[in-house]
Amino acid sequence: MPRQNPKVTSESRAPGRPGPLASLRGSKGFRALWISNVFFFGGAWTQTMVLGWLVFETTHSEFLLAVFTSARLAPMLLGPFAGVLSDRYDRIRLLTFACSWALGAATVVAALQSVHQVPYWVLVLGGFATGLAQSPSQPARSALVLDLVGRGSLSNANALNAMAMNMTQVVGPALGGAMISAFGASAALWISGAWYAVSLLALRPLRRAHRAPVAGHGAAPEPVSTMLTSGLRSILRSRLTAAVLAVTLAANVLLWPIHQAFMPVFAKESLGLDADGLGWLLTCGGIGGLAGSLAIAALGDFRFKGALFVFGTAAWAALWSLFALSHQVALSFVLMAAIGVLSASFGVLQTTLLLMTTDPSVQGRALGVQELAIGVMPVSSLGLGVAAQYAGVATTTFLSALLLIAFLVLLALRMPGLPRYSGN
Repeated sequence: MPRQNPKVTSESRAPGRPGPLASLRGSKGFRALWISNVFFFGGAWTQTMVLGWLVFETTHSEFLLAVFTSARLAPMLLGPFAGVLSDRYDRIRLLTFACSWALGAATVVAALQSVHQVPYWVLVLGGFATGLAQSPSQPARSALVLDLVGRGSLSNANALNAMAMNMTQVVGPALGGAMISAFGASAALWISGAWYAVSLLALRPLRRAHRAPVAGHGAAPEPVSTMLTSGLRSILRSRLTAAVLAVTLAANVLLWPIHQAFMPVFAKESLGLDADGLGWLLTCGGIGGLAGSLAIAALGDFRFKGALFVFGTAAWAALWSLFALSHQVALSFVLMAAIGVLSASFGVLQTTLLLMTTDPSVQGRALGVQELAIGVMPVSSLGLGVAAQYAGVATTTFLSALLLIAFLVLLALRMPGLPRYSGN
């Protein structure tokens, strides 16, 4: 089944109309994909929250909860192979399979929970199955955006996708907790599974669309190992692509694990907040992320993409260093909102620049390498956790932020083409 792309015509591309919602207004295909993404990731975040709650309620063990989280994130390590699938097969069919897989896994776990309290190992398998539907489908999901909207609207479309991710990451867990309180865990699992069904239905317009074969259709497909190695050589041959991937790796080693793992420590030890206060602190970050994504979407096909990526990420790291030093609640809330705003310059543009600097024939594999770079986060979390145990979370965060800033400054000096890159 050689991969086929949606036929890109003047009707399927966003025509470049201004405004933050240009890609949604201008491309029916992207609009269908965006709606599918909202419900897919909403279901994933909600289900992850409910399963995690059941794990801790069943085991009362922080370690076993960490094992569940590791199993949930482990499929990210399959990124390069997922990238090969994205370059080799029809991306719409891959997303359809991912939605169907997630729906099936959610249905099985919900049915078992409805009959009896499921054992721990089933919850771990459920988390792994959710991750197996989400992470390996990411290269196809991201590459399909460029197929649908073209280069001119790519920044806008990726910003809108980032908005969807931020919305579901904020709303999904909150809905999961509310549903557990109101209806019980079984009902919460059934409802989160229903989100996948809506996501699957939203893909139907794309499945009906005419698809033109890519170059090379009819030739014998290359072995997976050959596609993987040749793709990596092609990706790393571009200094710009390699630099974008290096920034992704550095950020996920040095700072993203702090946001994922250590915010409860900041809330309790530095700011004296309870669980409710922590929730509001994280909500400020989520709202900031939405605002930042909306601002990038409103810029459209702007010229200073590379500069915003490099210097915006450096400013994001600088705000983290200030947050690490803050013991004032009001100031910390403001800083967290600003951190959310600037996180969009990294989160949106890492994918935009990667697609723009990569040959179309290996874009799926490039996105797979990006997924692998993000997938180092669980390992780097352990290293930062050891450092925080001895030096404290605030000191560890401050030094990590300075290291990321130094790396970005050095990269800008050694690779001036990256901050100057406009997308042409």
